[in-house]
Amino acid sequence: MRWLLALFCLSVASVSQAAFTETIIRKPVEPSAVANQPLIDKVLVIKSERRLQLISRGEPLKTYRISLGKQPKGTKEREGDSKTPEGLYWLDWRKVSDRFNLAMHISYPNISDAARARREGVSPGGMIMIHGTPINEDYPEWYFHTLDWTEGCIAMRNNDMREVWDMVKDGTLIEIRP
Repeated sequence: MRWLLALFCLSVASVSQAAFTETIIRKPVEPSAVANQPLIDKVLVIKSERRLQLISRGEPLKTYRISLGKQPKGTKEREGDSKTPEGLYWLDWRKVSDRFNLAMHISYPNISDAARARREGVSPGGMIMIHGTPINEDYPEWYFHTLDWTEGCIAMRNNDMREVWDMVKDGTLIEIRP
């Protein structure tokens, strides 16, 4: 009975986080720019193809090449496993990152991830983001773009990340498939 109560509380907490989001970095938007901008309903990540798609009204609008965690096969099971999670999440807030330029937070862990980690007695981890690549004179951007190099995040070229940042609003659904 206790586990049912815990499951109910976790589901209410995950839904409330998705419903109440706040943009940390606010940027003025011209009304004409909003009118011309297509509505992005969903972000779809297909890990096996290293592809991120912006979906508008059920149809792919744009596709980008991505990099994943250092251990790209399988779903994230615990903190520190360098895997990118799989499942349904929300892009719930964003920030300008000193290390990775622009970054959008993915609401990992969801209720299933948290329950699995609890059953296994491990921390599920967190702070999974879609972000750009470091600006580093020793390692140019193209170097990162061809590798799976993150600790579980989804990385994109900085120009691509800027486009996604401008087109995708906080509260958008993200589905990450194997």
